[in-house]
Amino acid sequence: MIEKIINKLKDKKIAILGFGREGQSTYHFIRKHLPNKKLTILDKKEISIEDENVECITGDAYLNSLDQYDMIIKSPGISLKDIDITSIKDKITSQLELLLEVYKNNIIGITGTKGKSTTSSLIYEIIKDQWKDTYLLGNIGVPVLDEIDNYKEDTKLVIEMSSHQLEFIHVSPHIALILNLYQDHLDHAGTLEHYHQNKMNIAKNQDKDDYFIYSDDNHYLNDIMKKTSIKSNIYTVRFDNENRVGNTTRLKGKDVYINDEKIYTDGKRNIIGDHNLKNIMFALTVTKIMNFDINKAIKVIENFKGLKYRMEYIGKYHDIHFYNDTIATIPAATINAIQAIGNVNTLIFGGLDRKIDYQDFIKYLKTSDIENFICMPTTGTTIGKELKSTNKNIIFVNTLEEAHEEALKYTKKNMSCLLSPAAASYEFFKNFEEKGKCFEEIVKSEKK
Repeated sequence: MIEKIINKLKDKKIAILGFGREGQSTYHFIRKHLPNKKLTILDKKEISIEDENVECITGDAYLNSLDQYDMIIKSPGISLKDIDITSIKDKITSQLELLLEVYKNNIIGITGTKGKSTTSSLIYEIIKDQWKDTYLLGNIGVPVLDEIDNYKEDTKLVIEMSSHQLEFIHVSPHIALILNLYQDHLDHAGTLEHYHQNKMNIAKNQDKDDYFIYSDDNHYLNDIMKKTSIKSNIYTVRFDNENRVGNTTRLKGKDVYINDEKIYTDGKRNIIGDHNLKNIMFALTVTKIMNFDINKAIKVIENFKGLKYRMEYIGKYHDIHFYNDTIATIPAATINAIQAIGNVNTLIFGGLDRKIDYQDFIKYLKTSDIENFICMPTTGTTIGKELKSTNKNIIFVNTLEEAHEEALKYTKKNMSCLLSPAAASYEFFKNFEEKGKCFEEIVKSEKK
């Protein structure tokens, strides 16, 4: 497997585009197996590296020389929407594509606007419980080539795949999941259509021996599938009890059926909310396709704790229940959290403006039972102004410390304060983890 990748790289003039976590991983992989190969690293930021066989091109013009290379190994965070890539499109690849080309039959790929990390982690735990040689990789934080020396012929790889990672791939995984589609990442993709088409690449290159699982009660996905030809075996996941033609995972009351077979009754679980029940239905579908033991999978589901910073309960302080949901970077995720928690009296929200349409979110907030809205820059400030016409308590703040102080003032006793941004955290924080950790520390620094 490694040999095939190296043979593809060894005679090419290669540029590594982007030198964040994945770009550095790509560099270390190539350097380990091709120690003297000349490379070019391109990044807007300055790069500090001691390697006489590396040329670094940085600054505002770092994208100007892309046509000089035979192969461009692109990192997910680099957007090319503002340049003409017609002449270089076929040269662009990625870690993910390099791995898929040699290992696709062992890969379960998960994408979607929300729920990717939770569902990927749950599927990983289910498979690992029954197949020890399993890895969780990709957008969840582990570049796919980092552990490649340990992959064997029968190793299972569960890979969370972002739209950025899928944008230029020409190979699809053996089992592909699209959980849902909403508005997101328009700052990177340019248009909603392009963003959704990037996601669809996870299944477009499958063949008749592969499997594609998607939520056909998501209207975006439903519309796209009416116009898209997929060659693989298709499974749909839906909440209504309609047993459609083909393979369907559906909900009847509290029971989950795959076609006519009841496989799960919703009961004991730590990950709350209907959206997480849908994630469980996807995981059970994968379990069935892979012929793993459903009863063992259910035990894993019952014990699965969920992810940090996803509707995470911090604790009860000053008679207020605090929840940390900084992973919620779009309105749909925040709405899911509000509905799942159920007694939210104060919502702290707002973050980086990525040109998402918030009108449906504003309508939802106006009619919700939430009394206090603590609005943070930038999207929170904008949305808060539109909420001023209601009888809600609208509070504008600039920092999490201020947000916490206001929450203590106004949140009713024994009710909940939820931090759920409905926007990205990059404006003032490195990522959602940094924002979540900061909020947790602020809340816990107060005496109960």
